[in-house]
Amino acid sequence: MDSAAKRQQPEIQTPEENHPALNALLGANPFVGLDATQVLGTLGTLLTHIASQPVTVASRALQLTLELGQIIGGVSSVAPEAGDKRFGDPAWTEHPLYHRLMQAYLAWRAAMHDLVNEDESVEWKDVEQQKFALTLLTEALAPTNSFLLNPAALKRAFDTSGMSVVWGLRNFIGDLWSNGGMPSTVDKRPFEVGKNLALSPGAVVFRNPLCEVIQYAAATDKVYERPLLFIPPQINKFYIMDLAPGRSFVEYAVKHGIPMFTISWRNPTPRDRNWGLDEYVTACKDAIAAACEITGSPDCNVLGVCAGGITTSLMLGHLAASGDKRVNAVTLLVTMLDTSLPSMTGMFATEDAINAARERSAEKGVLDGNDMARIFAWLRPNDLVWNYWVNNYLLGNDPAPFDILYWNADSTNLPAKLHEGFLDLFLRNPLTHGGEVAVLGTPIDLRAVKNDIYLVAGMTDHICAWRACYRATRMFGGRIEFVLGSSGHIQSLVNPPGNFKARYYIGTRLPEDPDEWAKSAVENKGTWWDHWIKWVAARSGNERPAPKSLGSELYKAGEPAPGLYVHERH
Repeated sequence: MDSAAKRQQPEIQTPEENHPALNALLGANPFVGLDATQVLGTLGTLLTHIASQPVTVASRALQLTLELGQIIGGVSSVAPEAGDKRFGDPAWTEHPLYHRLMQAYLAWRAAMHDLVNEDESVEWKDVEQQKFALTLLTEALAPTNSFLLNPAALKRAFDTSGMSVVWGLRNFIGDLWSNGGMPSTVDKRPFEVGKNLALSPGAVVFRNPLCEVIQYAAATDKVYERPLLFIPPQINKFYIMDLAPGRSFVEYAVKHGIPMFTISWRNPTPRDRNWGLDEYVTACKDAIAAACEITGSPDCNVLGVCAGGITTSLMLGHLAASGDKRVNAVTLLVTMLDTSLPSMTGMFATEDAINAARERSAEKGVLDGNDMARIFAWLRPNDLVWNYWVNNYLLGNDPAPFDILYWNADSTNLPAKLHEGFLDLFLRNPLTHGGEVAVLGTPIDLRAVKNDIYLVAGMTDHICAWRACYRATRMFGGRIEFVLGSSGHIQSLVNPPGNFKARYYIGTRLPEDPDEWAKSAVENKGTWWDHWIKWVAARSGNERPAPKSLGSELYKAGEPAPGLYVHERH
């Protein structure tokens, strides 16, 4: 490959379901965060534990020594875990030196992780923090991350007459300059929001300082009476649900006659530091008012995703306390309302860490989206850091142009006050008990929410663990439909029909124990989209002729979709 070919505009790719970075994407980046001091403190705690267990350490060291002896002798069965793509080059299995190097690393790595204190008396957060800190160390020291120890990098340099080293250095300097020193996860050049992303036709029908509301044009002769409002997470842009034709949830809903509206949150700056939960719930109510007035419906259905699902739940509690009936049925996707169960989101949600995070965002005025993206990447170091370290720098390749990865890199800020509100929810876990948190002056009791609710969780979701999401089935007072998808956080959202690998599970009853639910749940082939569309259609009223224009006298159609706010970057 010559340098001219290297710089060609690459063809946009549709991500494979098992792509390592996609499996690691968490969607809502962590609210708490971490810093070097916290990681070093966790390693110190682990070292203290190790020092207090000399017999255990000696026993594990002996096991490692014996295993290394077998590796040297060529009789060891140590092999990478299923899904570990770092050692995919044939040299790792065919070349005796590389094979032994790989086995020695894996044996040492396993021995180190065996030293983590997993006693039942130790809180799960402490265990997970120790595992995480140790993972940062062991994955950084993988031989694949070194140019001289990586056979694929050496082959690439030989095949390109050394040009891959030049390209890798160029990529490294570029990331130092424009990506905060982190390896880029996506080639952004082919993408432009409104050109090949977020293409569903529509118009902005309402705008205030916090958000725009977009109404989408009908794609059928008849539509249902009741509109659907999408409430996206404040920490990501809304077009995850409107990526590209054939992979757009918005397109799918509109093609089935659903009058679709979405909120597009503004990207806040430090001057917007005082936007909090009250302001965002008010914005949701304003968006509902617009959707209902335009369609002539007295109420609407709503769909909240992740942090947007938390905001949706708070709004529902407020409406229930106010006797407000403007919401009919509700869909919550990958939304964790109970933070007591183990999850990557709650791993660092200790009082000290939360207070430190609160102070940082209060000082800056916002929780910076780029900072969160870097934290997020280190939570999955192999998939979101070292994978691209090898690809971009050691092999000299550009990252692939995937639309989901572009969306993930298109991060937004959180206002300091909203960040504080989310941190309080994570620390105190007040939504599990009525009346322990208030929004717009009303105490929130989710048991008073009597709406029909459709809950979706992802079986391999690393940040909103499905068992934690399942807890919501016990928190609301209405009829619940719980659906478990077979994939992770983002793949649970972008899950169009046609994926032969897709599965979802539905249970006829909702016991308190999620594992008991799973035992009796029935597997269904395909996407939950097809199941959901029937559920929401049954709650969308009668059909009527589709409107010939967007907006109304009160809410006039303005800027074409995807609007203005989605383009803001700070």
